[in-house]
Amino acid sequence: MAQTQRKILVTSALPYANGPIHLGHMLEHIQTDIWVRFQKMRGHLCTAVCADDAHGTAIMIKAEQQGITSEELIDGVRKEHMADFNDFLIGYDNYYSTHSDENREISTSIYKALRDNGKISVRSIVQAYDPEKEMFLADRFIKGTCPKCKAEDQYGDNCEVCSATYTPMEMINPRSVYSGATPIEKDSEHYFFKLPDFQDFLAEWTRSGTLQDQVANKLSEWLDSGLKEWDISRDAPYFGFEIPDAPGKYFYVWLDAPIGYMASFKNLCDRTEGLEFDDYWAKDSDAELYHFIGKDIINFHALFWPAMLDCAGYRTPTGVNAHGYVTVDGEKMSKSRGTFIKARTYLKHLDPQYLRYYYAAKLNSRVDDIDLNLGDFLQRVNSDVVGKVVNIASRTASFINKKFDGQLATDVSEADMIQSFIDAGEVIAEHFESREYGKAIREIMRLADVANEYIAVQAPWVLAKDEATLPKVQDVCTVALNLFSILATYLKPVMPNLVTDAEAFLGKELTWDNRSELLFGNTVNKFKPLMGRIEQKQIDDMIEEGKAEAAVEAAAKEATQPAQAVTELSKEPIEAEINFDDFAKVDLRIALIVKAEHVEKANKLLKLTLDIGGETRTVFSGIKSAYKPEDLEGKYTVMVANLAPRKMKFGLSEGMVLAAGPGGEEIYLLEPHAGAKPGQRVM
Repeated sequence: MAQTQRKILVTSALPYANGPIHLGHMLEHIQTDIWVRFQKMRGHLCTAVCADDAHGTAIMIKAEQQGITSEELIDGVRKEHMADFNDFLIGYDNYYSTHSDENREISTSIYKALRDNGKISVRSIVQAYDPEKEMFLADRFIKGTCPKCKAEDQYGDNCEVCSATYTPMEMINPRSVYSGATPIEKDSEHYFFKLPDFQDFLAEWTRSGTLQDQVANKLSEWLDSGLKEWDISRDAPYFGFEIPDAPGKYFYVWLDAPIGYMASFKNLCDRTEGLEFDDYWAKDSDAELYHFIGKDIINFHALFWPAMLDCAGYRTPTGVNAHGYVTVDGEKMSKSRGTFIKARTYLKHLDPQYLRYYYAAKLNSRVDDIDLNLGDFLQRVNSDVVGKVVNIASRTASFINKKFDGQLATDVSEADMIQSFIDAGEVIAEHFESREYGKAIREIMRLADVANEYIAVQAPWVLAKDEATLPKVQDVCTVALNLFSILATYLKPVMPNLVTDAEAFLGKELTWDNRSELLFGNTVNKFKPLMGRIEQKQIDDMIEEGKAEAAVEAAAKEATQPAQAVTELSKEPIEAEINFDDFAKVDLRIALIVKAEHVEKANKLLKLTLDIGGETRTVFSGIKSAYKPEDLEGKYTVMVANLAPRKMKFGLSEGMVLAAGPGGEEIYLLEPHAGAKPGQRVM
C-alpha cells in the first residue's frame, strides 16, 4: 500500500568548531543518518541539515593562540568536519556554519521579536574578570581548589569530586585558564530572556509527546523548582554576533547555535528550487521537524529553544531525540589509553561501516549510554555482517556465475520462506521509524540465520557434483540470493556502501517498496567480495596511534598555555601511556640562550633566541613572571627540537624549552650538566 509522502526536516546537534570529530560525536551523526536514509528509502521528502557551531570565547582564544583569525580557524575546522562526515557516509543535504549571513539575519529577527514582545530584561550583574586578558570569564574558564572538599583543579561552578556548587570567587586560589591571573569581580550590564514567562507553555509542551519519557520527567523536576531568566549576552571581546541595540554586547553562543539549524536550511532553500523555508518553519507548517541531540544539551533544546521559537512566531519541533554518551570498553573515553579516538584516526584503520553497524546494533530510543566494547565490536561485525549476511551471497553466487552464466531460476520452491522475509520488513520498518535500531538489527540477523540454515541443509556444493541435481542448485542459489537481496535492503540505511556493491552484483536498485519484486530469471553480475573481516591488529594499531596523538597534543598544548595553567594541564600528560618508540621520537637538545627579549603586549612571554649547535631557533616561552631577560642570556637549557613550528600572534615559535613549577615566580628552566654543549642530545 502506497504511503502518503511526508515532509521531514532533520538536524543533528552542531559540532563545536574548535576541534576534531571523535567517535563520541559520531554516534549522534550515525544515528541521524540511518534514520534519514531510512525515510528517503521509504519515499519521503526528508532533508537533513547541520552546521559547525562557530562562535564563543573558546574559539576566539584558540585562534589567538595559533596566530590566526577566528574566521580562519572555523573555516579550516569546518572543512575537516565535512571530510570526516563524508568519509563516514553521513549524507547531510547541507552542512553550514553558524557564522553566516543567514544566521545573523534570523538571530537578529528572533531577538527583536523577543524584545518587542517584552521578553527581554536588562540588569547589571557581577562577573569574574581576567585583569590581564581584560575579559570576562565564564565559569568553565576558571579553575581552582574546591572550597568544600579541597579537591584541586576544579571548574569555577561545581566540583567533579564532591558535586558541590559555588561561585568562582568562593574557590581557593581561583585562576584564569587563559592567563593564570587571579580573577577579580566586575559589574557588567547583561540581557536576559524571560524564560519564567513560559512556565505554563513549557509544562504542557514537554508533556506533548515531543520528548522521551526520561527527558520529560527530568524537565518536570526543573519546571517544578521554577525557571530562571536566561542570560543571552556576553561582553566584548567575543567572537559572535553583536546584539543590534547593544554596542559591545554579543549574543551568547547558545542563542544563535540552534538558530543555526534554521540558517543552514535557509541556505539550502535559497539554492534549491521548490524547497521553501516557511513550509517547514512557519507556525502552521504541516512538515515534521526532528532534532537529534546528546543528553547534555537537553535544557537548551527542550526549554530555551521551544520558548524562543514560540515567542518569535515559529513552529516548535515535532520531536527532540536525545541519546547518551559513548564509553569505550566500559570506561570514559581516554586520551592516555588511546580510546579517545578521532574519526580520522579510525578511518585510517577501519571501514566506517563497521562502526555504523555496531552503533546501530546497540542503539535504542532511550537516553542510554552506548559502550563501544572493542572485543565485542570485532566479534559482532565479523560474525553478523561477514559471517551471516555477506556469507549468504558468497556461498551461492559462484555457482550461479560458473554453472549458469549468472542466470537465476525463473521459479523456485521456497516461495513461502521468501514471503516471510518480505513480510518481516513491516516490523523492521517500525523499529527504524521509532529509532529502535538494535531491535531492527536483531530481526535482520534472525532472518540471516534462517537463510544460512537453509543453505547448509540444501548444501549446493554437494548437489553441484551431480549433473542430475544441477537444476536444484540453481533453485537453491536463486532462493538464497533473493533472501540476500531482501536483507541487503533492510541494511541499506546502516551500511550504504556494502549495499551499493550488492546492487551492482544483483543488477537492481534496492528500495523498501521493491523488495517484493523478486529476482526470478534475472542475470546477476560476477560476484566480488563485499566486505572483509576485522583483524585485531587494525584495532591495536588504531589505539596505539591514538596514544601517540595524545602525547603530541599534550606537548603542543603546554607550549602555548600560560605558565601557571601549563602546570595544571600537565597532570594529564604525566599519566599518558606511550611506548618507548614514541617517546624516543622526541628530540631533546642542549640549547644556549643567545638572546632573551620582552614581547610587546604579551603578559607572560619572553622571546628566546637559542643556539642548538650551528643552528639558531626562536622560541616564545611563558616564563616572564620568573625570569628577567638579561639574567637568561648565556645560560644553557633543554629544548624540544623536533616540535612542529607554531605560528603565534607574536611570530613563529620553533620549539619548546622545558620548565616546571607551580607558576608565578616559581618557574624553573631545566639546566643541563656542567660541560654541556649546544646541540647535544639529552637522550
